[in-house]
Amino acid sequence: MDQGFQLNRHDDLVYLTIPSFTATGLVAHAFTTRLGGMSAAPYESLNLGFHVGDTPGDVAANRERVCRLLGAGLSQLVAGRQVHGNRVITVDASQAGRGALSGEDALPGVDALVTAEPGVLLSSYYADCVPLFFLDPVRRVVALAHAGWKGTVLRIGAETVRHMEEHHGCSAGDILAAVGPAIGSCCYEVDQPVIEAARSCLPGRVPARPGRPGRWLLDLPEMNRLILLEAGIRPGHITMAGYCTACRGDLFYSHRAQNGRTGRMASLIMLTGG
Repeated sequence: MDQGFQLNRHDDLVYLTIPSFTATGLVAHAFTTRLGGMSAAPYESLNLGFHVGDTPGDVAANRERVCRLLGAGLSQLVAGRQVHGNRVITVDASQAGRGALSGEDALPGVDALVTAEPGVLLSSYYADCVPLFFLDPVRRVVALAHAGWKGTVLRIGAETVRHMEEHHGCSAGDILAAVGPAIGSCCYEVDQPVIEAARSCLPGRVPARPGRPGRWLLDLPEMNRLILLEAGIRPGHITMAGYCTACRGDLFYSHRAQNGRTGRMASLIMLTGG
C-alpha cells in the first residue's frame, strides 16, 4: 500500500490524499498545501494557523474552504493546542468546534487526537513537523498525531496506536497509517542533543548521516515509520508522502526554510460513516 500520497486540485485549492484511506470509503481526509486560500504574504495563500500573525478573518475563511471541501462545517472541526509532547486523547461530538475559530479554545496540551464518531473532523497543523494519519477500517477509528523531533523521540506514533488499542479495541495489524509531508533529511540538520535523543529512541537504528561538523542530517519521517513498525503496524500498511516541506516552497510552508515567518498546513480526517 506504499503508493505515496496523491496530489489533487479543486478549483485553485491543492491538497494531498492517501490512496489506501480513500479506497476504504470510510473517511474524508486531506493534507493541505499552501495553495488555494486568501492569506497575504508571507502567509500566502492557504494558511490555516491562527497563531502565526496572519489576519484571523483570512485564516477562518481558509479553514471554512477546506472544511467545505471535505463535506464538513467549521462547527465540526476539532483542534488541539500542540506542545510537542506525546499526549493522546479521544474526542467526540461534544468537543466539536474546539479550536476551530481561535487557538484560545483549542484542546490544551495535546498533540494527538482520536475519534470513533462520524462527523467529527480532526485537525493538526504543520510547517516542517511530521504529520501522522491513522485509520482502523475494522473498528472504524481515526487519529492524527503531530510529530516534531520531540514528539518523535517521545514515540507519539506508538502512543497513538496504543491508545487506539486500549480505548477503542483496535488491533495494530488492522491499522492503516501514513506519514505526511515534512522536512526531509536533505534539509533537516540537527545538533548533538537532538541526535542523542534520537539515538536513545532508536538505539543503533537512527536514520541519520553526518552533516557539518557537530551536526547530523536526520530523517524524521523515516524515524516515525520505524516507530510505527515497532508499534505493530504492518510495513505494507504505511504510506510515505515523500515530500520535503523545506525543498518544496512552491507547495508547502516551512518554518526552517522561511526563517519562522510562515503559515501552516493542516492534516484533517473525518469518519463519514461508510
